[in-house]
Parts: sequence; structure tokens; C-alpha cells
Amino acid sequence: MGMMQEFKEFAMKGSVVDLAVGVIIGGAFGKIVDSLVKDLIMPIVGKIFGGLNFTEKFIVLAAPAKPVEGAATYESLTKAGANLLAYGNFITILINFIILAFIIFMMVKAMNSAKRAEAPAPAPAPAPAAPAEDVLLLREIRDSLKK
Repeated sequence: MGMMQEFKEFAMKGSVVDLAVGVIIGGAFGKIVDSLVKDLIMPIVGKIFGGLNFTEKFIVLAAPAKPVEGAATYESLTKAGANLLAYGNFITILINFIILAFIIFMMVKAMNSAKRAEAPAPAPAPAPAAPAEDVLLLREIRDSLKK
């Protein structure tokens, strides 16, 4: 029973729960960015480049094992067992990564500036203490000897 108790303590630590929440939110956020890239950005980029559809940009490396049904699209060739170099898909995923990395960078930057803003101001340096009495006497003797 000791091992179960130890596991329960480990699982209930704040950092483990925070990590789990972060992974779940990150996965959901990743889906949002995927949709942003696939459904909004890539159609605009395709339109700029004259109706280019990046998901259909590929090079056939090996002919399909089975006959292709319909047009030779990425999906139909993949189903037929063709070996494809899907560089268009890679470009889409690369844009997805760049957007996601930029958004995370901006979020971390905002959190760091918020932490700096809420951090207490450093305490002012303490005033120098008055010199001890023996130091004052030694100074008086020194000053009288200078005369």
C-alpha cells in the first residue's frame, strides 16, 4: 500500500497537475492553429500564387501497387499504395509550426512582462550607520594633528 500512497502524492503535486493541464490545452490549441493554417492561411497563400493547392503538391517516387481510382490526387495515390514525397504537406506543417512557435513566444513574453510588473520593487539601500564613538575620537585627533 505504501507504493500506491507514494504514487498518489506524486500525481497530486501541483507541477504534475499543471503539466497535464498544459498538455491538454496545448493539444487543443494545436488543433486551433492547424485549422487556422489549413482553412484560412493556406487558401489565401494559394490564391496569391494563382490557385495553388499545397496539399496536392507531391512527387511520385514509386508507382502505386493498386490501380488509382479517379484522378491522381494525393489521397487516391496514397490509398493505392504509391510512395509520395508530399512537399506541399510539409510546407503547410512548417507554416503551422512557425505560427504556433510565434504565438507561444508572444504568450511567454507577455507572461514574463506581467511577472516583472507584479514583482515588488527592490527595497531602498539602508542609510549608512553613524560612525562609532571611537572612530569619531580618532578623526578628531587626526584633524587636530593636521593643524
